[in-house]
Amino acid sequence: MKPLKEISRKIHRLIYIVSALLMVLLGLSSRRFSNHLPTFIAENSGDMLWVMMVYFGFRFLLIRKSLLFAGIMSLLFSFGIECSQLYQADWINDLRNTTIGALILGRGFLLIDLIRYLLGILLAGLLDKFLLLKKHGNSIREH
Repeated sequence: MKPLKEISRKIHRLIYIVSALLMVLLGLSSRRFSNHLPTFIAENSGDMLWVMMVYFGFRFLLIRKSLLFAGIMSLLFSFGIECSQLYQADWINDLRNTTIGALILGRGFLLIDLIRYLLGILLAGLLDKFLLLKKHGNSIREH
């Protein structure tokens, strides 16, 4: 029989991967149906949902690490991607001109995106702490 912590980690991994995939679906939908959304939502939700997907991805991969660690890693990753948009070599711009390249790397540096990322990470962390972890057992880390 498997120890309870191992089962709990597997359940949490499933929750985090489903959450990340849900963020992908919502993010793509926010782009596809932006003309049906309020302007504020259409302009801001995509970046917030992208970074929430990054956060839940880190939680999936680093299941034993804290919420704070996942938040910091997500912030560093997303800020790194955004700052990489200042680099405008032909080869990376060719990559950015593909659909998947644009979704992952973005197209151009915007300071407002850093604020969107910060807010998205805060929202993901709050959802994680007060909905996901509370509902499914608060601690999965080994002590």
